[in-house]
Amino acid sequence: MSYTDPAAALAPALAPTAIVDSDHPAVIAFARETLSDCPADDRARAVRLYYAVRDGFRYDPYRVDLSAAGLSASRVLENGYGWCIPKSVLLAAACRASGIPSRLGFANVRNHLSTQRLRDALGTDTYYYHGYTTILLNGVWVKATPSFNVELCEKMNISALEFDGLADSILHPFSPAGEQHMEYLAMHGEFDDVPREDVVAAFTAHYPSFTLLGAADWEADVAREGAVGSPA
Repeated sequence: MSYTDPAAALAPALAPTAIVDSDHPAVIAFARETLSDCPADDRARAVRLYYAVRDGFRYDPYRVDLSAAGLSASRVLENGYGWCIPKSVLLAAACRASGIPSRLGFANVRNHLSTQRLRDALGTDTYYYHGYTTILLNGVWVKATPSFNVELCEKMNISALEFDGLADSILHPFSPAGEQHMEYLAMHGEFDDVPREDVVAAFTAHYPSFTLLGAADWEADVAREGAVGSPA
């Protein structure tokens, strides 16, 4: 009879990596400050961390850095913004720094609302390796997507994603007006670290004309067009 030690099986979901740098002093300080007055309950703490990441850091898909440092949790804290993968990494790292097991999930999605600049840059409405976080709470892995900050959602007239630590929180398929918003095409699975080589390969293969848009203003484009796109 084989036996798997549950603690050993969860160890990678609690361990720091170069990208999920939960041992970074800034990540530890962020988690401690966020949870300073939070009840000692993993679900309550995970929910508090989710909203701190969702609303404390602006979503910006125009400034994409696919290096390990560029995807790291500490870089989001340094910059004050991020796109779906690094913001999900920050949530995962803050959970790990707080003793809550976490992983990163990835999916291909079709986004039906996008800025013209992003459509032109990517050349498609399919976004590869959209990132989210999965968190182990009460013995169940629960999905959480902290990408869109609430102020951005208000500008776009879409509902911000809520998270209660009980049910999966993933990007909604329809806007409040009934427009199709997000369609999940394929799930890549969940990982203890970002599969960076796979992400880079997908970007290289599917976005041959992609150029960094750091000089452009994402929020200004959203305000002008009244729509939003989500990067991979």
